[in-house]
Amino acid sequence: MSSSWFRTTRLFSSSAFSSTFRSRTSSTKSFCSSFPRAYVMAESTPASDVPRYLTGDKAGLQEFLAKFDVFLFDCDGVLWSGDHCFPGTVETLELLRKNGKQVVFVTNNSTKSRADYCKKLEGLGIPSTVEEVFSSSYSASIYISRILKLPENKRKVYVIGETGIEQELGSENVPFIGGTDPAYRRDIKPEDYKLIAAGDESLLDPEVGVVLVGLDFHLNYFKLALAYHYVKRGALFLATNIDSTLPNSGALFPGAGSMSAPLIMMLGQEPTALGKPAQAMMDAIEGKFKFDRSRACMVGDRANTDIRFGREGKLGGTLGVLTGVSSKDDFISGSVRPHAYLDKLSDLLESDS
Repeated sequence: MSSSWFRTTRLFSSSAFSSTFRSRTSSTKSFCSSFPRAYVMAESTPASDVPRYLTGDKAGLQEFLAKFDVFLFDCDGVLWSGDHCFPGTVETLELLRKNGKQVVFVTNNSTKSRADYCKKLEGLGIPSTVEEVFSSSYSASIYISRILKLPENKRKVYVIGETGIEQELGSENVPFIGGTDPAYRRDIKPEDYKLIAAGDESLLDPEVGVVLVGLDFHLNYFKLALAYHYVKRGALFLATNIDSTLPNSGALFPGAGSMSAPLIMMLGQEPTALGKPAQAMMDAIEGKFKFDRSRACMVGDRANTDIRFGREGKLGGTLGVLTGVSSKDDFISGSVRPHAYLDKLSDLLESDS
């Protein structure tokens, strides 16, 4: 993909983001103090804004769908759970495309690359291209390679995460260490403490300028200790996303935000998050797909990430589904509420019945 679309959009260019990013590259501490509050506290939905329940409401569904040209879909908890595709998902996406709607898959799951996600979609019977997938690992990789102005001797990234991050960093020619390297999947040794404290280059690479944290199925004390000391020595602290949990097999499990949480406690600072609900990601998506926000709808199962992402991004609509994290009560009474909600995504098929 050409990088020109990044130069011709307002990606990371709002006054809040541009001033923040400039301060971030010069001082980790000063960045933390100016970090946008949107990452920490969601903008509440007005109390009078009660979401419309559309399941079984054919006229309401038709009216809702007619408002939008573009649908941004979260994946886990909306299209599928784990490796199980929800019934009717394929047919629902086919219906939207048949009616001229553009479909974009927006995921905070950093464990897979866009190519991996495309393979998963295809394996579930959902036609897709790499260009239709926008992941938090891709967003983070673009930010590091095209936005950050790192010194020549500090361009390496220390990764806490899985292959999805590694593949996307590799696609942007960003050097990295950590990640899935077996050398980091071990217990800390008594002698490691002195070596790390002294900044010994056998454990702390002097070329690391960024610590990037995503979902890591092999997180351990050793990895966290290295990440902490890299940041204390001036590395930037980034996160693919800050989801506390993720849905799988009808239950919740630790999410990428749970990987960052120990470091946040140790460092006393938040990471720069580059997945939903960060508006930097929305700017990037808009820049790539060139759509009118008022004619776009975010579809998700999670109020505090998906719905907040769409609300704070000033999209024309947000649609919640009850097949993932958030409950009906969350959507109706929570501080961040969708414009409308369904029992399940395939209820959209009722609009064509």
